[in-house]
Amino acid sequence: MKKLTVGILGPGTVGGGAYQILVNNHDLIQKRTGVSIEVVKLLTRRPRSEYPADLLTDDPDEILNDPNVDVVIETMGGIQPATSFMIQAMKKGKHVVTANKAAVAASYEELVMTASENGVKFLFEASVGGGIPVLTSIQNPLSGNNFTEVMGILNGTTNYILTKMTEDGADYENVLKDAQARGFAEADPTADVEGIDAANKLSILIALLFGKYIAPSDIPTKGISHVTGQDIAEAADENCIIKLIAHAVLKDGKISCSVAPEKVPISHPLAGVSNEFNAVYITGDMVGEVMLYGKGAGALPTGSAIVGDIIDIAKNL
Repeated sequence: MKKLTVGILGPGTVGGGAYQILVNNHDLIQKRTGVSIEVVKLLTRRPRSEYPADLLTDDPDEILNDPNVDVVIETMGGIQPATSFMIQAMKKGKHVVTANKAAVAASYEELVMTASENGVKFLFEASVGGGIPVLTSIQNPLSGNNFTEVMGILNGTTNYILTKMTEDGADYENVLKDAQARGFAEADPTADVEGIDAANKLSILIALLFGKYIAPSDIPTKGISHVTGQDIAEAADENCIIKLIAHAVLKDGKISCSVAPEKVPISHPLAGVSNEFNAVYITGDMVGEVMLYGKGAGALPTGSAIVGDIIDIAKNL
């Protein structure tokens, strides 16, 4: 029986979800891949009673420099030291799987190049759309298309807030507090509500769809903090609904892109995407219009995407 060993950098919400899936569905995954996937080390800054004590370490080198670790899962969040750790792991011949959209968007070209130069895989399905298999679809079943446009609801926090403002008539500040209480929004929601998170994800989508890297800082971005009930009412009068849309179009070899609240006609499939759900609407020259929809965040949905990437590595051993 082939074996694949895994180290997890940051077994918090998302890393913990991946760990739970790998342990609980171990036998199922082994049956489908012919490979036994084993988690052998977890990097954490504090004691965690939910994990076996012998797997825990506070020294990243115990994972990054251990020749017995085949795959590194990076779920620490933030750009640094996460990016440096991923590069170090790949230079040591380890495959890397991450859900970290900020790090991937900020250093996309360097991370992809490092993987290529060292003959390892760098996979990041979980970085866009949580449990929705968006990136895999673009790179595999849809890869025979010339893509011309992508529109996405890529942030569950903002979509939840706009849904409640639209359906319940609630004001922004009250819905934001509710989202924080429910765990949909962080204590500091800036990255979500100002569109920064969606811009990171759009940068990744542009790189895969159009073959050109655009840094998130170069994407015109506007959040939802200034959307009012009057704006929503005016949109309704036009048979539209306001959504925070990440949008990119390729025309005559040039890419135009933005993240901003947009009036979406109620007849458009994205108009029906509510609460914390995400969706990506892609147009290709052969397939036409395709929408992928599902849970865009959460321990198990995002962990599912991480495990899917690990299974891809296992199948190609």
